[in-house]
Amino acid sequence: MPPAAPDRTAPALPALTAGPHRRRLGLVALIATFGGLLFGYDTGVINGALRPMAAELGLNPFTEGVVTSSLIFAAAIGAMSCGRLADGWGRRTTIILLAVLFFAGTLLVVVAPGLGVLVLGRVMLGLAVGGASTVVPVFLAEMAPYEIRGSLAGRNELMIVVGQLAAFVVNAIIGNVWGHLDGVWRIMFAICALPAIALFFGMLRMPESPRWLMKQGREDEALAVLRTVRSEARAEAEMSDLVRLAAEELAQPRLGWRAIFANRNLVRILLIGAGVGIAQQLTGINSIMYFGQTVLVESGFDERAALIANIAPGVIAVIGAVIALAMMDRFDRRKTFITGLSLTTASHLLIGVASMALPVGNPLRPWVILALVVVFVGSMQTFLNVAVWVYLSEIFPLHMRGFGMGFAVFMLWITNGFLSLYFLSLVDAVGITGTFYLFAAVGVMALFFVVKFVPETRGRTLEELEEDVTTGSIYLR
Repeated sequence: MPPAAPDRTAPALPALTAGPHRRRLGLVALIATFGGLLFGYDTGVINGALRPMAAELGLNPFTEGVVTSSLIFAAAIGAMSCGRLADGWGRRTTIILLAVLFFAGTLLVVVAPGLGVLVLGRVMLGLAVGGASTVVPVFLAEMAPYEIRGSLAGRNELMIVVGQLAAFVVNAIIGNVWGHLDGVWRIMFAICALPAIALFFGMLRMPESPRWLMKQGREDEALAVLRTVRSEARAEAEMSDLVRLAAEELAQPRLGWRAIFANRNLVRILLIGAGVGIAQQLTGINSIMYFGQTVLVESGFDERAALIANIAPGVIAVIGAVIALAMMDRFDRRKTFITGLSLTTASHLLIGVASMALPVGNPLRPWVILALVVVFVGSMQTFLNVAVWVYLSEIFPLHMRGFGMGFAVFMLWITNGFLSLYFLSLVDAVGITGTFYLFAAVGVMALFFVVKFVPETRGRTLEELEEDVTTGSIYLR
């Protein structure tokens, strides 16, 4: 039987107010989301760097897949391990460690003399990318007032797509201006060192999550942090809520991972989080972000034109993320997921139809497929990507937030890794038509999953969500 819901008699929190504390909160979010920028650049740069890299190092299709997917599979490990690390060491300290990993991994890739060192560097970058994908959203969600938690935590996804767009633009410029030079791909990767340095020094001046501090029994520090990012009245009220929740948790047995798996409500939310992450990846979005140039070459563009055309999905991804942030605190998460999956599934079907109706050699074929890819990426970014990362950062109770987020993002990255490893083989085997029809079929199943199983989270504090998840009442709303 689930435990009874604790009695919540706390008054409503004071309304948010403008002032220096709001600007401070914005600065904290900006610095932390450099982790998202690095995430985006490091995953997007391979899109244009892979072909010159393969030519210089003598890579074959299999080793190209190894270079690409090594980052992704390492990211799965990073997501799981850094979630636990962030629970023990703190969100801020873990992000600082990730900045060091980003810089070291970039250095190894840039100087790599061959496949072994290159893959080692990519693995280090993957650990950092996976860690950032877990820890940064949690840090932002725990710093944010619940009224703007969606838009604040969602800024990380905006920075991810800004990073990917930056990678596409840098690739296009460098590839078209200096593409004839050996080692051009090394310059593409070297750019990543700059935001890694900014993240490291920036986070040294940022505060720790007040909710993590409270979990460690450091009440005075937690209140001091809240006072820097809230009005005085709001900080005191939120602190009272945190103290109350801490007292309730102390009155219950301490939950380790075994206890998590013994509570069916916690297992259920763990599986839902993983399912949401897997559904996001099975839309095939990162196949486009990693192999967009290859898809566009297959559709009829030449290599250099595809490198330039590939900027279009990056631009629409940023526009979609901006729109998503604007509506994140106004629309329910479930409705956003359902809308996004409906649009992306329709986009997949249309891409499949277009590739059948317009045979190879038809001058309209590349432009129609590019337009539909842009529609797909825009739909994905507006309704799914930002919402998924916000959702994962808020659904898990505090005592299992690092573990839960780490597990969900681990499953997301594993799915991403297998798609990255086999996407080109799939296109080679069944063509663009079959590939996107398959994505459409998976989209229908993902839509059913969301409608049937995914609960709503918008409009409640993290503490209220924690109680509802632990007791199972979240599934009754």
